[in-house]
Amino acid sequence: MVDSHGRTIRDLRISITDRCNFRCVYCMEPDVRFAAHEALLTVDEIVRAAAIAESLGVRKVRLTGGEPTLHPHLSDIIAGLAVATKVEIALITNASLLSRESLRAWKDAGLARLTISIDSLRPDRFARMTRSSSSPAQVLKGVQLSLDEGLTPVKLNAVLIRGFNDDEAVALAVLARNFGVEMRFIEYMPLDSAHAWDSSKWVSAAETRAAIERVFPLIACGDDDPSSTARTFRFADLDGDSPARVGFIAPVSNPFCGACSRLRITADGKVRPCLFSTTEWDLRSPLRAGATDTELADFLIDATWTKQPGHGITSPDFVQPERPMSAIGG
Repeated sequence: MVDSHGRTIRDLRISITDRCNFRCVYCMEPDVRFAAHEALLTVDEIVRAAAIAESLGVRKVRLTGGEPTLHPHLSDIIAGLAVATKVEIALITNASLLSRESLRAWKDAGLARLTISIDSLRPDRFARMTRSSSSPAQVLKGVQLSLDEGLTPVKLNAVLIRGFNDDEAVALAVLARNFGVEMRFIEYMPLDSAHAWDSSKWVSAAETRAAIERVFPLIACGDDDPSSTARTFRFADLDGDSPARVGFIAPVSNPFCGACSRLRITADGKVRPCLFSTTEWDLRSPLRAGATDTELADFLIDATWTKQPGHGITSPDFVQPERPMSAIGG
């Protein structure tokens, strides 16, 4: 699949549920209403869509949410993808519900690796930020379990918000050193359900990097895929072969739209060519109306062609998507 700007789609992010056990302040308000279960794609529909996307060049599938570990048939989705495709299967999770048994089952089904969100190491802040009863300790236990089960490379994500958790950049970066993983810092974006994004609370990737480098000098890895969302660095005081890395995802200050290789399918079966698309393509209807694989492939090709050149967050005429990140898929 190639869009009208010449970008090739190789990565598909599929939200398998809009439900989440967190209510993160930058994402979902406590009163968000979820879609009816019958509106969500079934296991077979998810697998079929991914298989068709693979036939069009997709090589990686990321299962997102909401919180995908809440899906009652997650193992079936992973197993179905593993049988129907040869794509790399990854999972993006808040890690609050991980157990050794579940991780082992998902790995046996075909899961390759995990990306785990952790925005604060302070229990009080974590509770305020996630509006949940979970804790940083639970998330870090999930990180260790994921490493123990070989679901690597494990990547960690944090969103820093000025005046909230931006003073934890160094402490979070230390997780990369302690666990031998990549700790990635994502700039705060206008994707909240309240549409209350405040640019004064935005922290640039450059500012975060500077804070870390005052303690740990960093060296650019220089081997990033041009279509990667992150620019990665290693710690100057560690061996070059160390897996400990720090990544910066800067969609606001340094957009990577020009090399974007991603397409998204929401939990209710809408294709979104861009995270910030204001137009969605309804894939669920033809899936349930008996469309052939060829017809569905043509549908995905047409949707991809409409991919916008960029998100335009800093543009004066920027319009925030109606749906929040939890409904779109991370």
